[in-house]
Amino acid sequence: MINTNEKLGAYNVWANETLLRHLDGLVANGQEIPAVCLRLFSHVLNAQAIWLGRLTATPSPVKVWQEHDLAGLHHWHAQTSERFRQYVQNADEAEQLRLISYTNSAGESYTSQVSDIFTHVPVHANYHRAQVATRLRENGLEPINTDYITYCRALTAAGKETVSL
Repeated sequence: MINTNEKLGAYNVWANETLLRHLDGLVANGQEIPAVCLRLFSHVLNAQAIWLGRLTATPSPVKVWQEHDLAGLHHWHAQTSERFRQYVQNADEAEQLRLISYTNSAGESYTSQVSDIFTHVPVHANYHRAQVATRLRENGLEPINTDYITYCRALTAAGKETVSL
């Protein structure tokens, strides 16, 4: 049986890592990463930290729109992407069905099912990675393809269930 959320969790790690390597390459080639790109990708990684905090009932170490430089992006990716993937992978049915109550950054209270959060995090990240790609292109820089199907093609080409980073 295919666990879509597990696959999305693995995809999210791959996509974040792929984007980070691309940003590293731009800097190595003497190009400056537009501030808006750093802001958007910071938001992706901050959101992962915030959702992990909500899932584990621990305070978030970051704010939703806190900005990071490239080194900070690497740090928060290392702190959140794989940890979120592992959380999804280790969640049994009871955990997936569990409801959590939380307050968002605007102070509004919500209750969500854990499995919906498992889907939301990679979808949310993908939305903002696409914004990063658009902003790179608008600034004369070549974006990187982090589409889900690109990840799936890499899996097929490697003859694997998940791509190793």
